[in-house]
Amino acid sequence: MIRAVIIDDIEAARRVLADDIGAYCPDVVVVGEASGVKNGIRLIERMKPDLLLLDIQLEDGSGFELLETIGKYDFRVIFTTASDAFGIRAIKFGALDYLLKPIDSDDLVAAIEKLKTITPAGIGENVGVMLDHLKRKGSIAKRIALNTADRVHVVDVKDIIRCESQRNYTLFHLTGKRQILVTRTLKEFDELLEEYGFFRAHHSHLINADCIREYVKGDGGYIVMSDNSQVPVAVRKKESLMKLFGV
Repeated sequence: MIRAVIIDDIEAARRVLADDIGAYCPDVVVVGEASGVKNGIRLIERMKPDLLLLDIQLEDGSGFELLETIGKYDFRVIFTTASDAFGIRAIKFGALDYLLKPIDSDDLVAAIEKLKTITPAGIGENVGVMLDHLKRKGSIAKRIALNTADRVHVVDVKDIIRCESQRNYTLFHLTGKRQILVTRTLKEFDELLEEYGFFRAHHSHLINADCIREYVKGDGGYIVMSDNSQVPVAVRKKESLMKLFGV
């Protein structure tokens, strides 16, 4: 049985979420609720939950401040939020999960099922990357967390040469010939990394523009990357690529 606590500043929201868990998640039991950072920390220390369902905006601070204050993580986390674009972006950089309010019961069940395959051991790394992104608001974050089946990889964004779609997975090609297969789609990383100078050259390829070595023109043109890999360029992307080169 998964022991969960809900931390949300709105009592009605806590009640609806607890009721949905009771109705749709038979292997999860809600063992406590709190409305803020201070009483949330006390609840976590007292109940020692397996899962924390955490709102971003709390009555005396934020869910991010709660995690930064508590400092030790032997539980898993799902954020809940109505809307917080920058907060959600930070959560994605930390490879943590979130649910948008009003929470759909199918999304809730899917998030719980996904967490069953993840141990809390690496959450400190995930939270660290997320908090680093938040602290750099208005500037560029340096690291991103990549979750695989057995561990959390924290990598420097500049070390990512390219990302390749593998259906519902994304294969990261890094400096030093390292590869990491992540269970998230290329579309998600396209949205996250666009402002870092990454370019979607093809529906299956996202590349770091700083790692482009050359572009070979002509029919079936392709880009040669710093690791000597060749990346195809979609016809509709060639004009954007020329603009990227300042041509």
